[in-house]
Amino acid sequence: MDLANEEQAEYWGNSDSGTKWLTYEDQLDQNFASVLELVLNRAGLSEGTNVLDIGCGTGVSALAAAERVGPAGHVLAADISQPFLDRAQIRASEKGLTNIQFQYADAQTYTFPQDQMDAAISRFGVMFFEDSVAAFANIARALKPGGKMTFAAWGPLGDNPWFKVPHLAAVKRLGQPPRVDRYAPGPLAYHDLDHVAGLMAQAGLTDVSGEAVPMALPGFGGAEGSAALCTRVGPAARVIAHFDGNAQDVEAIQNSVTEDFRRFQSGTDLRIPAVINLFQARRPG
Repeated sequence: MDLANEEQAEYWGNSDSGTKWLTYEDQLDQNFASVLELVLNRAGLSEGTNVLDIGCGTGVSALAAAERVGPAGHVLAADISQPFLDRAQIRASEKGLTNIQFQYADAQTYTFPQDQMDAAISRFGVMFFEDSVAAFANIARALKPGGKMTFAAWGPLGDNPWFKVPHLAAVKRLGQPPRVDRYAPGPLAYHDLDHVAGLMAQAGLTDVSGEAVPMALPGFGGAEGSAALCTRVGPAARVIAHFDGNAQDVEAIQNSVTEDFRRFQSGTDLRIPAVINLFQARRPG
């Protein structure tokens, strides 16, 4: 298969950092449940809908979509990580869902069935393309004329303490890693609404919209548990890996994040503010 995004395939499929998402599947699914709900509600999925799920990860989005569209509908769930897909298939089997097909694919280049899908969705699965315009155009070819895309991505770093707080704590402890282009493939690549809307328009899509949606993330296990989680996956984990941080470094970073996160906690209730960029567009026709 032609992989335009080989670095991403290697990261998500073979690196320790990428495959940590398997280890922390339940915690991450819980933390981002409201983001998935936002995507599914805005996508307007209903009985009989055919859905393409881009970057399905370990399957939570595909399973939720399959339950919404019912036996008369179908979900084609694609990801660039085979370990994620293997886990997603197990989860689907455990739920007895037979209306899902899992496909190892680079969504930028893979030839999906043409003109078949009513909707394309993604929860945090579209920010990693080497060429977003080519990827959007390729995904659009899988849609029926008039079919709708609905994608969620992270907003700006400053609006998302889930990323900013652990990143700053890791940098303070270990140093600043080499800076990268703010629009380079990565979790925050789609932080700029107008920039991404422009890419979707360049791909030939119509009715393009981008909306910054304020939300609150529940974390996992209060301030302390959430600090541990967001230093094991995400920007802090990348800083730690870059500088080969040791156990003492990790503990110090987590302690710093825990203290900062306490301002978002009331009793046992943790609500970490977030801004999610929601993008929608249609295939012409």
